[in-house]
Amino acid sequence: MRDGNRELVEQIFQDARFVGSLGIELQSFGRGWCETTVKVSPALHQQHGYVHAGVLMTIADHTCGGAAASAVMEGRDVITVENKTSFLRPAIASVLSCRAEVLRSGKNLVFVEAAVTAENKEGRLLIAKASSTLAVIPRRLRNVAKAENENDGLPREGHDDLRIHKN
Repeated sequence: MRDGNRELVEQIFQDARFVGSLGIELQSFGRGWCETTVKVSPALHQQHGYVHAGVLMTIADHTCGGAAASAVMEGRDVITVENKTSFLRPAIASVLSCRAEVLRSGKNLVFVEAAVTAENKEGRLLIAKASSTLAVIPRRLRNVAKAENENDGLPREGHDDLRIHKN
C-alpha cells in the first residue's frame, strides 16, 4: 500500500470527532481492508440494554470508509453515498469488532462489505452485516470541508462543486 493511502486511512480516523467520541479505534488495515473495535460503555446502550443500532451502523460505515480509502489512487479520498446495515442479533458485548473488505474499487465508486462481531464464551458471533458504496472524490475537499466547519460552514469561492445548485 502506498504511503499516501496509509496516511489517508489514519487521517480518516484521527479527524472524525464523532467516531472518536464513540470510542471507535482503528486496529489494523491493508490494501482493500480495515479493522476497528469499540469498547462498549453504558452510554452506547439503547433503552433495552443492547448496543444502539447507531453505534453498529457507525462502526460499519467508518470501517468501510477506511477499507475504501486504502484502495483509491493517491490524491483521492472517499465519502459514503449509500449504506445498508442488517442487524442479525442484539449486541450484548464489552467489545465489538468490525472488519470491512473492498469488493470492487473503480474510478468513481468503491463497493465495500463489513461484518460487526462480538466475542462470547461460544466464540465469535456475527452481530451485523453492512454494505456500503463510497464515492471517490479529490482529496483536497477534505481540507476545504475542514476549513468550512471551522468557519461558517459555507463553501468558499472557487468551490462550486460543493454547492447544491437549484435550477
